Amino acid sequence: MRLLLFFVGGAISGLIALSLEWLVEIHLNSFAPWRQISHTLTGVALRQLLEVGPIEEGCKLAIVVALGWYFQRRQYRLRPSTIFILTITVALGFTAEENWIYFVNDTASIIERAIATPVHAMFSAPWGYALALSFGNNTRLRQSQPSVTKAWLNSVICHAIVNVLSTAWRYPQPLSFLSYGLFPFLLWMFWRLEYLLRKVQRIPIINLISGYTPQQRFWQRGLVLFALTLGGNAIFGLFLLIRSLNSLSHTQLFELNILWFILSRLLVNLIFGLIAWKIYHYLRTQVRSRRFSAYIFKD
Repeated sequence: MRLLLFFVGGAISGLIALSLEWLVEIHLNSFAPWRQISHTLTGVALRQLLEVGPIEEGCKLAIVVALGWYFQRRQYRLRPSTIFILTITVALGFTAEENWIYFVNDTASIIERAIATPVHAMFSAPWGYALALSFGNNTRLRQSQPSVTKAWLNSVICHAIVNVLSTAWRYPQPLSFLSYGLFPFLLWMFWRLEYLLRKVQRIPIINLISGYTPQQRFWQRGLVLFALTLGGNAIFGLFLLIRSLNSLSHTQLFELNILWFILSRLLVNLIFGLIAWKIYHYLRTQVRSRRFSAYIFKD
């Protein structure tokens, strides 16, 4: 029931955020300079950074703080991991309301919204983690407690970056090439969400950087960036393939040239994804082998 309450609270925060954005847009569109730059990529970036990101992340944060404070006042002992899970629940409620708006107005496909469903949870992860430590009573965790304000600003910036990258494809080259950074960035945010969840639950975190020297760590960070680029754009390629096939009829799918196009795109993206997974597996293996070597050396 507590999870359901936070989920409904997230949906309500989505309606509040939508109303606030609508009011802000009315006032901003009354200024001629804003109307001139609003359709450019610079205007989109400013809107996301100064309006959409702060309003949406602020509404989600307010709901988590209000309901968390309510339960704390009723003598519920909310652990840090519980607060973090409740933050994700609020974000999913927010996304459910957002999906409903998109479907009612027929402005997005089911595949697009299915991909976007976990994104709000990834946005809110930094301030959810900081808030979890501020609510929690674990002194060991609170010793390294991050600032909720800084974490919230981090979420706002990431929110703006994702929304800008997701709209970059509409603009002429070279601005459209920015869209290729979307899925690698989303993949990195998913890794960060998993990292923070493990950390707040006091589960051993997944570490990919195990080098002892600066050169080794630089090489491994480069491999992580390469894996994110390959893996993210492999997912992006599959997404583009599905979207391009939506406009075709069932009979067209069995034409020889269409079948060859589908198979070639599938093969290329699966190869890129496999290489990214092998790099990830290699880095995980390096961490385990170094830990084992350190353990033997200590003994």
